Amino acid sequence: MYRILEKEATSSVKKAIQNLGWEEITEIKFEEPPNPSMGDLATSVAFQLAGQLKKSPVEIAQNLKEVIELKSPFERVEATGPYLNFYLDYESFSKMVLELVGEDYGSLEDKNEKIILEHTSANPNGPLHIGHVRNAIIGDSMARVLRSAGFQVETQYYVNDMGRQIAMIVWGLQNLDYKMDTSEKPDVEIGKLYFQVNQALKENPEIKDQVSAILKVYEEENQAELEDMFKGVVGKCLEGIEDTSQRLHITHDRFVWESQFVRDGTVTQILETLKDHTSQNDVLYLDLTSYGIEKELILTRSDGTSLYTTRDLAYHLQKSDESDVVVDVLGSDHKLAIDQLKIALGLLEGKSPEVIFYEFITLPEGSMSTRRGVFISVDQLMDEAFQRALQELEERRPELSESLKKEIAEIIGIGAIRYFIARLSPEKHLVFKWDEALSFERGCASIQYAHARACKLLEKAGDVDLSQVKIDDLNLQDLDTLEVDLLKTIARFTSVIEHAAMDLRVHSVAQYALEVAGAFNKFYKSVPVIGSEKELLRLLLVDKSRIIIKNSLDLLGIEAPLSM
Repeated sequence: MYRILEKEATSSVKKAIQNLGWEEITEIKFEEPPNPSMGDLATSVAFQLAGQLKKSPVEIAQNLKEVIELKSPFERVEATGPYLNFYLDYESFSKMVLELVGEDYGSLEDKNEKIILEHTSANPNGPLHIGHVRNAIIGDSMARVLRSAGFQVETQYYVNDMGRQIAMIVWGLQNLDYKMDTSEKPDVEIGKLYFQVNQALKENPEIKDQVSAILKVYEEENQAELEDMFKGVVGKCLEGIEDTSQRLHITHDRFVWESQFVRDGTVTQILETLKDHTSQNDVLYLDLTSYGIEKELILTRSDGTSLYTTRDLAYHLQKSDESDVVVDVLGSDHKLAIDQLKIALGLLEGKSPEVIFYEFITLPEGSMSTRRGVFISVDQLMDEAFQRALQELEERRPELSESLKKEIAEIIGIGAIRYFIARLSPEKHLVFKWDEALSFERGCASIQYAHARACKLLEKAGDVDLSQVKIDDLNLQDLDTLEVDLLKTIARFTSVIEHAAMDLRVHSVAQYALEVAGAFNKFYKSVPVIGSEKELLRLLLVDKSRIIIKNSLDLLGIEAPLSM
């Protein structure tokens, strides 16, 4: 909706500039003024024009105001200092909002552009742990936002099945007397074996050479038995990872195994293409000093086997060929590696990826037990969230059946994890705090509770069929301030989606979800609905709020419960 308002206001300003004979401005930015008395939309376009016109921004704003022609739903425009402030006609604006917001509101027009978004891509040597969860949640939420913004999005998980860590696990299967517990999750069992191999390595460093030998045979000789062992290890681990991901509402459209780029000759072709740029001593490498990077990019080991970097180049070339835009979600410790990769991709004529870097997530010391290992798995994190949410429900809603309490607790617990991580800009270090994450006053639960409130109020209204209500028959004059605030907040949804997609940031969506829930809660607590003179209008406002809250949470991969 605000996208429409911005387009209308932009059109009016551009036409005014044209009528005045001034040079056209490509982009005119709008913002919401901090005070409603200053209008509903404002632009500082006068500052942009000041340079070319050699006039003061105040004079320019006044000139524009005098010739500007407004369209509905704007009522008037004022020049306040250097700013142009646009004021809405709330009657026509309200009608527009109520007519536009339907169940699928937030789905923007098709951009006819394909994005491949890679996220999670954890090494398949154990279960997903807390170090992976921020990557997965940012990536999945970003994919949802981009799809809503009109992009065709394919999410991919890059499977590191040729790495040293997998070779270590294969060595463990060959040399350690380890039997996997079939009753346990397979990724957990693989993680236990990996831990045992690391212990063996500490006691006997010569094992490292044996692991290297396994890796060399696997890459160069392609033995069927060894191939089956590698793929078996990785496949079992991925089973467990997928189970964990699904509980967290995370899915991948495609799993791309790095071994394909060795087997199909792509890695060999890349090394051949780069040969005029590479140097050789003990290893094959790209010297990047002429690009301002002191650290060289190593392409092969001393024994001639390829590295993750080389195979990652091949993977990025494939993504380049299959999409218009490549997006990676990576920890901030990968910044140097990405700088190196981008230079090599440039030499190979591949697309440079857009990268969402994130800082790491930690738990306050002592906030959670590490009973089952040396790290905290995502499964443990979700179990803990469920138990804490269940305990909260036991106190708040003791009358609910046990099965319903467990169902709601799972929705609240998963929502708490996803929202707490999504709500913060990825550049900021995140400490996961349970009391904040599960707060019914300011966390995700407060947003979910607002949705449940709206559902309960609509249920209480009985047989009213809101789909049959004619907007033109409603009295949209003299709206209450809280009604206007709620309508304006609802109207911002599509603009929030568009900007989040443009910026490749999901925290703005999370913040918006909290804002719309807050605007609804203020309305709910202060404005009578059922039995009031404006019952139909206000029930429509409740229903539109329900839709926006639900759709906002869906962009974050969070369920909106009907009851809490």
